[in-house]
Amino acid sequence: MATRDTAVPAVYLVLKKDGKILIARRCNTGYEDGKYQVPAGHVEAGELPVEALVREVEEEIGIQVSPEDLQFVHVSYRPKHDPTGSRVDFFFTAFRYEGEVTNKEPHKCDDLRWAAPNELPENMSPHVLNAIQHIERGERFSEISLDTLKAQGFYKL
Repeated sequence: MATRDTAVPAVYLVLKKDGKILIARRCNTGYEDGKYQVPAGHVEAGELPVEALVREVEEEIGIQVSPEDLQFVHVSYRPKHDPTGSRVDFFFTAFRYEGEVTNKEPHKCDDLRWAAPNELPENMSPHVLNAIQHIERGERFSEISLDTLKAQGFYKL
């Protein structure tokens, strides 16, 4: 019998304002440091993806989002490319939120800014850039092959 995949789920918030997306440059995390992503985090044991996203955005950017104000916009799958395993990335957007967007984790994020989807920096995390491109085209699902991950320097095994 084949071994089943134990993909790690992660959640991402594609927050838009005036046609721009909130992006954050990672630092001091040991993963994709120096690259931009959107606010994100792992789904912890016992959490549902929406619960994880509500928790993560408050921890990272200081806003409160109600689950009913989140809308699923994309899911992406990446096969095992580093020791942590395969990934299933769930992307959401928020219609409303409370609070002001603030960098609540300056020890993990050294730049937080709004950028137009067609003017994102070259140093975007490849899987996040891939998802944003699909989201902008209205596509709800994507896969990133091992060959693509290798070509992007994202393969670490």
